[in-house]
Amino acid sequence: MVTAVLPLYLVAGIGLPPLAFGFLDGLYGGATAFVRLIGGQFADRRQRHKLVAGTGYALSALCRPAMLLATSVPAIGAVLVADRAGKGLRTAPRDALISLSSPADEQGRAFGVHRAMDTAGALLGPLVAFWVLTATVQQYDAVFVVSSCFAALGVLVLVMFVRDQRGKTGGSVRMTLSALRRPAFARICACAVLLGVATVSDSFVYLLLQHRLDFSARYFPLLPVGTASAFLLLAVPMGLAADKAGRWRIFLGGHVLLLGVYALLLSPVDGAVLVAAALALHGAFYAATDGVLMALAGPLLAPETRAGGLAILQTGQAAARFGCSLLFGAAWTWWGPSSAVWAAVSLLVVAGAAATLILRPREA
Repeated sequence: MVTAVLPLYLVAGIGLPPLAFGFLDGLYGGATAFVRLIGGQFADRRQRHKLVAGTGYALSALCRPAMLLATSVPAIGAVLVADRAGKGLRTAPRDALISLSSPADEQGRAFGVHRAMDTAGALLGPLVAFWVLTATVQQYDAVFVVSSCFAALGVLVLVMFVRDQRGKTGGSVRMTLSALRRPAFARICACAVLLGVATVSDSFVYLLLQHRLDFSARYFPLLPVGTASAFLLLAVPMGLAADKAGRWRIFLGGHVLLLGVYALLLSPVDGAVLVAAALALHGAFYAATDGVLMALAGPLLAPETRAGGLAILQTGQAAARFGCSLLFGAAWTWWGPSSAVWAAVSLLVVAGAAATLILRPREA
């Protein structure tokens, strides 16, 4: 719900320029990525994946009502940092729970199922946000209140029904970082960073569509529905295809789909066709990359360092995407939206070629 309205709330509601929004959007997506290392390391050392994940979800839930009090850039930034700190704490332990609960040859399917269920919530969120905004005549505060209630319910479900996976306790930070000495895992991390630098955030994709078509702000929260719908439909098939055809092939192929999104934003295609095609490709990109990357890396890591190792990978990717948000926001401010997208296309082509050379010789 919050993801659906946050870009328009910051740009149209508060009046932030693209550069300031790019900073906050990057902060939202990556500035607190290093907290993932803390969450992953603690979860491994104590083998308390559920506790760490639950703490992260609870922290993010508390940030929903805090958005009601934040009106300045520093205050909004502080709330977003706290919210992303919660995400940073929970992501690696949660993915480690999934990986440790699944056979090595079915990791793609397991993460595909998880991403499909996660996306089902992401699909409902914008619809609820749209309904709330319509019912309250564009009152963003109501979205934050309703969202906080759903977040609290999610934490309760985790506490009551999720089972922890206990095993041999992990070692030191040095032991976790030693995963980077494994060539296969190091190559995956390098590719995730390279491609992350060229991945324009969801918020900018939606703002670009709104800029191109100039439709009513009332319909903006529905844009993530298109991405989530495609993600939901394709997450499991992409995971199964990754298990059979090679996870690195599907992962790299997903970035070709992202290149298609950029091409559509630059093309003369207009109207509903542009929206439908761009959002479908956007969701397919996530289906081919999000869970597949974790399935690709997870089996390479020892069980006692799995959360920490995945946290390293996620941190590198999130930090790279933070840099992309800053660069894209600056490019939009200085050169305009079309030139910014052309720069993203060039960057993605170069990064994709380099990633293909790194991953192609040997499947991890």
